[in-house]
Amino acid sequence: MRARPSMSRAERAQMAMMLEVCAYPKPGNVDRCHDYSDTRLEHFLASTIFARPAFDAAERTGGRVGSLIREAVMLTNNHSGGNTHFGAFILLFPLILGGDIEGARRIVAGTDVADAIEFYAAFGLTEVRMGKSDDLDVNDPTSVAAIRERGMTLADIMAYSANRDMVAREWTNGFALTRRCADLLHEHGPGRQAIVAAFLDLLATEPDTFIAKKHGDTVAEQTMRCAAGVLRGEHDLAAFDAECVRDGINPGSIADITIAGLYVALGEGWQWDS
Repeated sequence: MRARPSMSRAERAQMAMMLEVCAYPKPGNVDRCHDYSDTRLEHFLASTIFARPAFDAAERTGGRVGSLIREAVMLTNNHSGGNTHFGAFILLFPLILGGDIEGARRIVAGTDVADAIEFYAAFGLTEVRMGKSDDLDVNDPTSVAAIRERGMTLADIMAYSANRDMVAREWTNGFALTRRCADLLHEHGPGRQAIVAAFLDLLATEPDTFIAKKHGDTVAEQTMRCAAGVLRGEHDLAAFDAECVRDGINPGSIADITIAGLYVALGEGWQWDS
């Protein structure tokens, strides 16, 4: 068999985004079998294309993680489907800039106040839900002044949000769930079903913070328990998926972490098309 050419970091980022959204069934999330009324599969696929210039810039010339996240958000706002990959960008750009998880940790440690301000500008371009207790409101101009006054780096911003946002928490725990997801993909083997299996494994053990922001902690924990029941054979996966879609329960944060895990696993030789 002819050896495959290795993918660039930018290609791996695009491939990870595409593979995550196309895998099915992933309970509650947009996939090739169902859309939401305001966001469809095509919107997610469009984002994988529109984001490429920012990925290329990160790989070829480096740059600051805050400005790269902002550029990616601006590029992917070029469709009507709203925010599709903001959380994924938060995880992918340190990985692209750093090369791997260890390098991503160094990128996180090297962020500064300018990165934090650029990130808040990017945040303001999205429709991402904020917690009710957030006093650094992206819609409040005084928040940027507060960031400057406190000297908060982007790593500080993530630490500030980590207890209520599992994507931000990845920046504070060394990308632990990203690493776990990549390991799960290797464990479950090649192909689409490994993505579903890894996604379910995470959903069964981690309350999704996107669900918690939208529906409350109780629903997030109940969703986690239902996913665990699916893994134990107590519940039907298709029925669980249908219930989540019906109730608007979408584990968006675990989807973002799955994208990051796919990026890492692809760089380690995991095969998506076997």
